[in-house]
Amino acid sequence: MVMPSRTPLLPDTGSDDIARTPLPTRMVTAPVQSAAGLTAIPKRRNFTARYKLRILDEADQAADTGGITAILRREGLYSSALTDWRRARAAGSLRALQPRQRGPQKAPANPLQAELAKADREVSALRRRLDQAEAIIAIQKKVAGLLDEMEPTPECCGTS
Repeated sequence: MVMPSRTPLLPDTGSDDIARTPLPTRMVTAPVQSAAGLTAIPKRRNFTARYKLRILDEADQAADTGGITAILRREGLYSSALTDWRRARAAGSLRALQPRQRGPQKAPANPLQAELAKADREVSALRRRLDQAEAIIAIQKKVAGLLDEMEPTPECCGTS
């Protein structure tokens, strides 16, 4: 980035004879690396419970509104965050002051879920065994029917 240097114009000295000389330009280069606070992808800040309690203590010790405002500006916080943190502290839960993951929360694991999965596996194994047993019984019935049809006659076997 190039920025020309501007010097204030001097009041006219009254002589129009002097040719105005162009002002020298000064080259100012842009920083090679962006500031540490600026990134391509913004990231949400997470505050620890210790940090929140420290800020709340500082805010409580600030005598006037200007002191609280100075703390908020210095830390880059909104007053609503301070209000939320005060409510959590008043509720007496430090866990409420801990940062939590955004988005839908995972449901707690059901202790009977493992038992249900085991019962489902047993049921499916028993159904497979039942299907095999029914297939074997059907084949045995067919074989018995065929054997009944093929009863030996006295002439075929040579018995009298």
